[in-house]
Amino acid sequence: MLSTTTPLSLGWAGNLSLATLFALASTVISADSSDKRGLVFIPHDDYPEDNQLWIGPGSTMTWYYNYAMKPADPFSSVSQESFEFVPMFWGPPGDDVEDTVFYDTVADLINNEGRNITHVLGFNEPDAPSDWGGSNMEAKDAAEYWVKNMEPLKEDFPWVKIGLPGCTAVEGWVDWLADFLGECAELEYEGRDRNCSFDFLPLHWYDNFEGLANYVGTAREFFPDTPLWITEYAYAHQDLKPTQYFYNQSQEYFDRLDFVERYSYFGSFRSEDSNVGKNAAFLNNDGNLTDIGSWYMGGAATGIDPQSGAVGRTSMDGGRWTLLGCLGVALMVVGL
Repeated sequence: MLSTTTPLSLGWAGNLSLATLFALASTVISADSSDKRGLVFIPHDDYPEDNQLWIGPGSTMTWYYNYAMKPADPFSSVSQESFEFVPMFWGPPGDDVEDTVFYDTVADLINNEGRNITHVLGFNEPDAPSDWGGSNMEAKDAAEYWVKNMEPLKEDFPWVKIGLPGCTAVEGWVDWLADFLGECAELEYEGRDRNCSFDFLPLHWYDNFEGLANYVGTAREFFPDTPLWITEYAYAHQDLKPTQYFYNQSQEYFDRLDFVERYSYFGSFRSEDSNVGKNAAFLNNDGNLTDIGSWYMGGAATGIDPQSGAVGRTSMDGGRWTLLGCLGVALMVVGL
């Protein structure tokens, strides 16, 4: 997750073409669902009521992660079968590469709390500095932590699938992973040579769809037999319509690709708290679902402006009523 208000520039990715915009504009958006769809959980102490939206009736999200090793407090009593928690080994827990806190925590969740943990995520953006929200790790240190936590986890709980470190999409992300895997191959632990086990590759993306497709293609080129998880994505800091076009196009793309096992849009917060642009948020400033928020949960468009919460207005058209907004108001008037 990037903590900066300006996403990384990916100039090579290009821009949405007019043809793409017009094609998408003519597409009828409908409610849908996908068992691939998960939640990037971002809690907000000021609005605890928002947390329950994600597990409410009709939500199509089947899993979540929270950048932590333990379940989020609002979902601590929810079973794995109802809403799967995926622990993350976010970054170095301290200065000691001998630390096994991630292994110990996940083993405790399985053995003592009875949680059916089946997937775990590796380091969050280790190729990014801390002021971007990355874990800022050297490949050698990352490999040391991995063989002392992930490898014992795989040996003791072989059904648990492990995600590689989730790098940024900037130039050099493949090199970081190559260095990491190379360092793993050089390590010996408990008297044995080690490699770093993994089962899937997490990806992060915050630019346009053409760039996303190229990025996925690059991932497949270097990891051709590895399933992908898109664990953070959005079209950051854009006007509302391009943001929605990207959302719908990328969602359809992920759903139809067999090698994309799971995806989780970065938007589970109110627009005022968004660091990827206000129009990307699931909730407006009043905590009501935006179109993207409702679509992601399997619902229909709400017509709610992410930036103001006013029904039927959009940030792009200077306050003109949209078709969806007019329909929403009409239904309210007749009491439906």
